Amino acid sequence: MIRGVKGSLLAAVSLALFGCAATGGEAESASDKPAAAEKPVKFNKDPYPSTYRPYGGRPTAVRGVTIFDGEGGRIDNGVVLFGGGKVESVGGADIAIPADYDVIDGTGKFVTPGVIDIHSHLGDYPSPSVEAHSDGNEATSPTTPEVWSEHSVWPQDPGFSRALANGGVTALQILPGSANLMGGRSVTLKNVPSRTVQGMKFPGAPYGLKMACGENPKRVYGGKGRMPSTRMGNYAVNRATWQKAAAYKKKMDDGKAVDRDLAMETLAGVLAGEILIHNHCYRADEMALVIDMSKEFGYKVSTFHHAVESYKIADILAKEGICSAMWADWWGFKMEAYDSVNENIPLVYKAGACTIVHSDDANQIQRLNQEAAKARAAGRRMGIDVSDEVAWTWLSFNPAKALGIGDKTGSLKPGKMADVVLWNGNPFSAYTRPEKVWIDGALMFDAMDPKRRPVSDFELGQPGEGDVK
Repeated sequence: MIRGVKGSLLAAVSLALFGCAATGGEAESASDKPAAAEKPVKFNKDPYPSTYRPYGGRPTAVRGVTIFDGEGGRIDNGVVLFGGGKVESVGGADIAIPADYDVIDGTGKFVTPGVIDIHSHLGDYPSPSVEAHSDGNEATSPTTPEVWSEHSVWPQDPGFSRALANGGVTALQILPGSANLMGGRSVTLKNVPSRTVQGMKFPGAPYGLKMACGENPKRVYGGKGRMPSTRMGNYAVNRATWQKAAAYKKKMDDGKAVDRDLAMETLAGVLAGEILIHNHCYRADEMALVIDMSKEFGYKVSTFHHAVESYKIADILAKEGICSAMWADWWGFKMEAYDSVNENIPLVYKAGACTIVHSDDANQIQRLNQEAAKARAAGRRMGIDVSDEVAWTWLSFNPAKALGIGDKTGSLKPGKMADVVLWNGNPFSAYTRPEKVWIDGALMFDAMDPKRRPVSDFELGQPGEGDVK
């Protein structure tokens, strides 16, 4: 989106292009010695490492619950054990519970892995939504891969705690907006209170590159009287930029010295398979063209976002191993979003393609479970029967895989992070809310305990906000 999918164009903000020349050592010339070869300069690929440390937790057992394990499995009257920040055991009522564990009776309730939102702008477009907080689009050039969304994230955004408490969201990807063809790097966060964004950064999660095709870039830059102003202009600018990036990467791979270019560093990381592509794209024909372009330059698309026409090419997406992050019924608000159907998500699932439900919105992130329920119901109405436990893969394991963190979270498997939600009823009901949320085994929210309801520093002292009686 630009400000939000339905938002207006942001005012352009001036950008001081940053980057410094870093050249190899050059030997002094001498009549009896040849000049020494330039030495390649090695750049720090992780200059802003995660400083995340899990909050303290207690060994815990939740028993008597219906479990959706996140990978399509279901256990009735089940038990979940976790301790030391990790899931230890998941199974039936016969699982032995150690004597020193806190035991929660979840009879009539449900346990799932935490919800993972693959498309969020929290922190970059925080609440309150005012111009001074609008930091998601560097709308000054059609390609800005040098910018990093984490450098705009405001950790005090009240949206983080609302997503945790109302939506059971334990991890999320923060993306730049979609004004640009290449909007910059994304960052994946653990949804925990922190003074710094690095204290939220998901350890070991790969970066993403946000790209956008279609109406937004051609409108933003065509409106400025510059290229691109058409879809063919979009692709021409993209291809020229990838061509430059391929040449930059080859020079580095050949051991030659280069002047450091932060934009090219990001794109070289994509070409090396270290940075994942997350591509805002609505129309099926454009997604197919992006796939062709990715093959031309040797990169892979992880996920098409919004993807309201994925149902038209679901077989191609399945073959290519590309995920679609979609809304249940948010479409028709502009021409490129016009030709969707409410059955988009289940049709993509039926074709065997990776299926994800995403938000792109500070309110919708609080009820992604309900969005998945709407999509599941639409599928059932047309004869695609998707079980509750399978539909939960759209909210946890599939987004985790698409973010490159599926080996760490997204499902309730022994050894994975204990990112767990206890729901007070079936999570696909509009009447159900999270009762307890654990992140790495630490109880971060408890609806039954006012002291376990995180409030951002920004909210403290605000009228009606953060008052704990």
